[in-house]
Amino acid sequence: MHHNISKSEQNARDCGISLPNAIKRCPKSDTNPASVALHERALTGIFEISKVLADAARLELKLAKVVDLLHSFVQMRHGIIALCDAEGGLDITVASGCGTNGNEPSRSRLPRNAIDQIVTTDTPLLAEDIAMHPTFTAADIEVLGASDTVSFIGVPIRVDGNAIGALTLDRVLESRSSYRLDDDVRLLTMIANMVGQTVKLHRFSAADRERTPELEHRLQTKFSDVKHPAPRRKKVHVEGMIGDSPAISALLEKIAVVAKAKTTVLLRGESGTGKELAAKAIHELSPRAKRPFVKLNCAALPETVLESELFGHEKGAFTSAFNSRKGRFELADKGTLFLDEIGEISASFQAKLLRVLQEQEFERVGSNQTIKVDVRVIAATNRNLEEAVARNEFRADLYYRINVVPLLVPALRQRRSDIPLLAAEFLKKFNDENGCTLTFDPRAIEVLMKCEFPGNIRELENCVHRTAILAEGLSIGRNDFACSQGQCFAEALWKCRSGKAALQPPPILPESANLATPPDEAASSAATNPLAGATHPIGARTPDIERVIAAMERCGWVQAKAARLLGLTPRQIGYVLRKYGVEIKRL
Repeated sequence: MHHNISKSEQNARDCGISLPNAIKRCPKSDTNPASVALHERALTGIFEISKVLADAARLELKLAKVVDLLHSFVQMRHGIIALCDAEGGLDITVASGCGTNGNEPSRSRLPRNAIDQIVTTDTPLLAEDIAMHPTFTAADIEVLGASDTVSFIGVPIRVDGNAIGALTLDRVLESRSSYRLDDDVRLLTMIANMVGQTVKLHRFSAADRERTPELEHRLQTKFSDVKHPAPRRKKVHVEGMIGDSPAISALLEKIAVVAKAKTTVLLRGESGTGKELAAKAIHELSPRAKRPFVKLNCAALPETVLESELFGHEKGAFTSAFNSRKGRFELADKGTLFLDEIGEISASFQAKLLRVLQEQEFERVGSNQTIKVDVRVIAATNRNLEEAVARNEFRADLYYRINVVPLLVPALRQRRSDIPLLAAEFLKKFNDENGCTLTFDPRAIEVLMKCEFPGNIRELENCVHRTAILAEGLSIGRNDFACSQGQCFAEALWKCRSGKAALQPPPILPESANLATPPDEAASSAATNPLAGATHPIGARTPDIERVIAAMERCGWVQAKAARLLGLTPRQIGYVLRKYGVEIKRL
């Protein structure tokens, strides 16, 4: 024992580490002989790994030796080092204990979902039991051969602050094991940092060998006194998402990264910010781009219809089921399913949806045959799900299942520099549809830049179209906007939300209506017609149809939400819309 400690002290001094001081800094509970032996093996292992990484050998061989050395001082079954290329695909993969020939494992025998999450989120992944962790699919568990309780540890490998790969290991969890998961996370993070520096040097030297002498001379002359920043990702362009503000640019960069993985994505943001466009962009930038993109608004359908829409039904399953019908999950097989307003589904349906998301299998309504699918789910909501979970309105297990990679879509007031571009695009669309040649006066853009737009991009589009319709000249001036005339309902709504006193717009009803209607007739009319004489949410008395249209615009043209806002039923809302011939907008 004394001989082994002396040898470790010599090795540690070669690395610039004092073994006695390291042991002294440990808690008193760790100074027992078993803990000292663990610390000694760890220091010795790090020293041996540093020597391997310093060798002049091929990168793949050095990484393979690092994984093999981990077996000598860390309890593990399988060890994997996976490096990604510039496009996000696996470039170099070495493993130990995976049951394959050589160190290059089969790509099908990797826990891809776990590796993708580590690289995408740039955070360690620690699972005490992979069978109970939401990140690991049934395929991942089968790959890892988890017949017993298996723990998993994975840390990102970084170069210049960017995650370019992952170092992972798994082990059978034993009650008497002297290894602690949190200690191993710190140890693997140290080794991953060493690997990251080695990869950086290897890539730099490879690029340097390919550089011609003439280009080298030009670069040295031009940037001799300039410190080169870390390479930036290419600017991402997505059709339909307009703007170049920092907020939208950051979102597009995250979308480009997240799209490459099969991870479930939760889009958060206010109503009208363009969450559906973001979901479409994730699909089009993913490997599933040529597969179906199916979308469904969960708030637009009652629970019974929603179950049939998502899972499908068999002939005769209910009264109007004259034929068998595939659900949205089947239609989106090998593709992407976008579930909008997922925070509005009922508690009973949340349990049914949880099983499909976890197992990727379900049964049609009226059938007992299990159908398996391969679907990437993207969910969206404008609700505060954390508060909903705290109030027991949303299942916590479903929240953890869909909130793997959350992306926040910024509100329009957080990207004001994009307003001129968006307004110009909406006016161009209006001109094309109506054969007009309207333009914006420079002072009109100033008015738009000062607006808060609680309805975000959807409200901006409505504002541009409404003003273009009512504009008297060939250009839109500042006085053409409703807010310049004190008639902007959205402005009053925003002031009410922020607690400020809002100036009420003048009543839209004619004056004779208030003078000629006796009080008893007004009370009788209000009793027979629930819409008549009701107060608008922002305080203005309006005719039936205008109040319903205002509620529909506020709720994104979802009848169920508008009905809840007005205290009516969806059937009443639909009756009023049909009565006045109002076409429902499809957003």
